[in-house]
Amino acid sequence: MSRTLKVVVVIIVLGAIAVLTRHLINGSNTTTTTTSTTSTPSPTSTTLAGNTCKASDFSGAFDQGQGAAGTINAGITLTKTTTGTCTLKGWPTLTLQDRLGGLITTNVVDVPSSGKSFQFPSTKANAAPTTLTLAQNGTTNFSFAYSDVQTGTTACASAVTVSVQFVAQGPTVTVTAPSPVQPCNNGQIWVSPFY
Repeated sequence: MSRTLKVVVVIIVLGAIAVLTRHLINGSNTTTTTTSTTSTPSPTSTTLAGNTCKASDFSGAFDQGQGAAGTINAGITLTKTTTGTCTLKGWPTLTLQDRLGGLITTNVVDVPSSGKSFQFPSTKANAAPTTLTLAQNGTTNFSFAYSDVQTGTTACASAVTVSVQFVAQGPTVTVTAPSPVQPCNNGQIWVSPFY
């Protein structure tokens, strides 16, 4: 099987897994698992409203986080670079990649979610999703957090890029982290809605 065909098969399989494991945001929250591979990221989904924003209309900047008691809090600011307005609502879908471009297994938990007690330092990050309308040069943010404390003998992953998707099978905004993102605990990452 040719390399190109293998990549296409991996992308199709990851897309099918993403569709089956990730929900469209409708007020409920779930956990998503992305398996490791060396192909390009396979986007999952986020609910949008109106003239929906596309990741290709944005640039991203990593907001270096801080840590306390083994939990690292960070964020990403997305700036709309194109003309016109668009709307978005919900949680971003994140894909982490190592320095060779390989996907890192993640277990994404949307915050706020029922039954989950995790809280971000920022009040906005803990609020329910709201519809945002963005014009050129407008920005939106989201927060994420993870434990960097290794449990047992399982090593923590080390990501250098974070790819952000707005819609299923849509484009991504790829942001390079100034220092590795190293989620332990089977790649668990808490993610806020866009705010």
